[in-house]
Amino acid sequence: MQKRTSNRFARGFTLIEILIVVIILGILAAIVIPQFTNATTSSKMSGVQTTAQSLRGAVQLYYYQHNDTLPPAATFWTQMMTQTDANGAAYVVGSSTTGPFGPYMQSIPQNLLNSSSVVIDANVAPGGQTAATCGWEYDYNSGAGTGTIHGTDVDLKTVLQ
Repeated sequence: MQKRTSNRFARGFTLIEILIVVIILGILAAIVIPQFTNATTSSKMSGVQTTAQSLRGAVQLYYYQHNDTLPPAATFWTQMMTQTDANGAAYVVGSSTTGPFGPYMQSIPQNLLNSSSVVIDANVAPGGQTAATCGWEYDYNSGAGTGTIHGTDVDLKTVLQ
């Protein structure tokens, strides 16, 4: 006959041990989660800076091809996304005007920090603007500006270079 061995004490974790593990995991999570939030914001800021740099290049190309004229702030995206002649008017195939120039952008970029693609003139006081209505700040100044464009953050206070 085989002798049966019985274990009187079941092996397992006690309630205290489980609570200690849960508390340690909670502390680690509290330390790590803010790091991921900062990384997300940093990557969005980097994306906005890259997009602003691309927009600046497109504005400069427009400027050189359109007789040293900046694209108007009011029709910024229209000018950047359509074919135009040297005067900035919509290019008509077969016309005698010089062109076609553009399009300089294939799609309207959205500011990743505030989900807006609206362009405002930096020289018009942006105090009445809100983060929801302004994604890009453009130095147009009635055509005499530099053509520099910046992305704004959600507060519309910081301009990202």
